[in-house]
Amino acid sequence: MKVDVLLGLQWGDEGKGKIVDYLTPKYDIIARFQGGPNAGHTLEIKEIQHILHTIPSGIFHPGKINLIGNGVVIDPIVLHREIRSVEKLGVDMKSTLLISKKAHLILPTHRILDAASEAQKGDTKIGSTLKGIGPTYMDKTGRNGLRVGDILLPGFREKYHFLVKKHRELLKLYDFSYKLKEYEEGWFEGIEAIRSFHPIDTEHYINQALKENRSVLAEGAQGTLLDIDFGSYPYVTSSNTICAGACIGLGIAPNRIGEVMGIFKAYCTRVGSGPFPTELDNSTGEMLREAGHEFGSTTGRPRRCGWLDLVALKYSIMLNGVTRLIMTKADVLNRFDTIRVCTAYRHNGKETFSLPFDLGDNVQPVYRDFKGWMTDTSGYTSFSELPREMSEYVRFIEEETGVPVKMISVGPERDQTIYR
Repeated sequence: MKVDVLLGLQWGDEGKGKIVDYLTPKYDIIARFQGGPNAGHTLEIKEIQHILHTIPSGIFHPGKINLIGNGVVIDPIVLHREIRSVEKLGVDMKSTLLISKKAHLILPTHRILDAASEAQKGDTKIGSTLKGIGPTYMDKTGRNGLRVGDILLPGFREKYHFLVKKHRELLKLYDFSYKLKEYEEGWFEGIEAIRSFHPIDTEHYINQALKENRSVLAEGAQGTLLDIDFGSYPYVTSSNTICAGACIGLGIAPNRIGEVMGIFKAYCTRVGSGPFPTELDNSTGEMLREAGHEFGSTTGRPRRCGWLDLVALKYSIMLNGVTRLIMTKADVLNRFDTIRVCTAYRHNGKETFSLPFDLGDNVQPVYRDFKGWMTDTSGYTSFSELPREMSEYVRFIEEETGVPVKMISVGPERDQTIYR
């Protein structure tokens, strides 16, 4: 049995939560492999919106195992709050949620360090979500971090206070005031909640499950263009968001990867700072934002909006080995009489079809225009129903990328999904 991977191909916010929820009935196990509470996967079920930050998006399906892998960083406060919120809806999580012992913990001082560092950068800030993600991954790679498994061992409190002392010394470098005790009480309550789930060695669990021919869907967070190595550095997240990250974040071999499903919006968005070649800082961009309700599910910040960027999309497809494409928010384009697609860049006076090292001001998009469909598509259930202009738009993307578009989302609900 292989592990199928589902991940974002843009700057995050592509609609992964809804699609994972839609696909969950086909799988036995849904496994998050990287990121932390900076992710916000939004699901809309029976007109009720749920936002998950750490728990995998298959949690609302009875009997499905939801696994938080070793590549995830966990804030006990956020996870505890999320557990209580989901349990209030009658979901039995004690039998369906598994937590890796090797996942690293976000300490209250990680969040404070994140905020202090971002405040010091001023106009050069990267747009951090201020969730402590960066400092936690820094401690992980610096071999100073605390892992979930540590909470089960004697001396955990001593390890915690030792790391906090180190963080306090670092905070002396900043002109930043903070109150640690406000965070700590809730943090230790969250630790007890995690302990009650009896964390396990999830790498053994998932590999045994594959031997037993149980099906697994690996759920990515953020998007390919935010990858620490291949994204628009330094305006990126602190983990590997690409398909290879699933191997590291779950403990599976590369030859265990099956289908790679890449999700992209029918247009582009980005939260925070960083280059964005097709950004529309005008009334058209505002129209996209309004139609798509483009505000960060984690931060609430308005998302920057722009036309679909095929240069960046093809780059993401290459890095991930995408075998199937999923287009979301196609319905947002219903009201546009002309739709533009970036097919190339003009870079240093020359036209290029490759993503350059620097995506700064010297990159200008080259567009191809399409006639809009100006039709409400939110009730459509099959590809044959789509307006001719919309089906042409989809087929153009398929021809350009060489990958079939297998699913099209035309609304936030589960049943507003066209499967080809």
